[in-house]
Amino acid sequence: MKQSNQGPHKEPGHRLGPGRPQGSPLRERTSPLIVVLGPTASGKSALGIVLAQRFSGEIVSADSRQVYRGLDIGTAKVSLEEQALVPHHLLDVADVQEIYTVAQFRQQAITEIDDILARGHLPLLVGGSPHYIQAVVDNLDIPSIPPQPALRAELEARSLPDLLTQLEQLDPASAASIDRNNPRRVIRALEVCLVSGKPFSEQKRMAAPLYNSLLLSIHWPREVLYQRIDMRVDERMQQGMVQEVRNLLEQGISHERLEALGLEYRFISRWLRGEFISEAEMVQRLKYAIHDFTRRQLTWFRKDSRIIWLEGMDIGRAEAEVRQFLQLEHNNHVS
Repeated sequence: MKQSNQGPHKEPGHRLGPGRPQGSPLRERTSPLIVVLGPTASGKSALGIVLAQRFSGEIVSADSRQVYRGLDIGTAKVSLEEQALVPHHLLDVADVQEIYTVAQFRQQAITEIDDILARGHLPLLVGGSPHYIQAVVDNLDIPSIPPQPALRAELEARSLPDLLTQLEQLDPASAASIDRNNPRRVIRALEVCLVSGKPFSEQKRMAAPLYNSLLLSIHWPREVLYQRIDMRVDERMQQGMVQEVRNLLEQGISHERLEALGLEYRFISRWLRGEFISEAEMVQRLKYAIHDFTRRQLTWFRKDSRIIWLEGMDIGRAEAEVRQFLQLEHNNHVS
């Protein structure tokens, strides 16, 4: 990947992801926000902790699965020991039976970031969920349509291919970017379309940014990143990822719900239902699936020219970028 030479203060028209509207002006005197993002297993959490320690920071997690209690090993949630190093926020804030929405995350993340700033600390938004990050960085106005139990039950009774066909008709943009193997995401997009009468993709609008954001990401050569992914899957298996899924099932979490909780839970659930010959086959297939997922993550992130790409775990460069950014912030505020 080509390393960006551009600093954090790009014109505000550049947004995370494709097809973002142009020209949303920055507010005067916006507060600083450091964003550490990137693909699975790239080292975001570790870098975020180091930067938080060096700049009196606190971390707000931007991970769509780490918000759930009980999803620890499969989501690579930071350990209690790591959480003790610097304050972490928005971990374990939802029951796994609940559907936690991007709109909920945006509201809670802004509250946490503002509280961190009020304490005189530096907020760091750390994670790999592009929609979560974009919701905060670009201050998206997300439709707050609550879940519709009757409609949702009707949609859940239909096949996933049928749901995708309808979503392609109602909202081609969402159908092109959504996780097509995640029925919950597809159902939610359809739910918003059908209730509001408008495509879900057209209802996310940007307001003036609340924060002046520095976006950092870690680049590894593709083969190195895949090795990191494979090693992490092996480590999680040794740590008891299968037992974590069994525990969730014993707590009443359905296999259908596990399907929507990400690749690790999806593949282990299918193995427990006999869809793989062996655990070894399941693990290998899981690794390949995460490789594919990572390619999609990188495609999304590469579209944002504001991101500064670090070559590997270059803590020195990351620290220098943050220091320069904060100095510019200070100069702008005193001028």
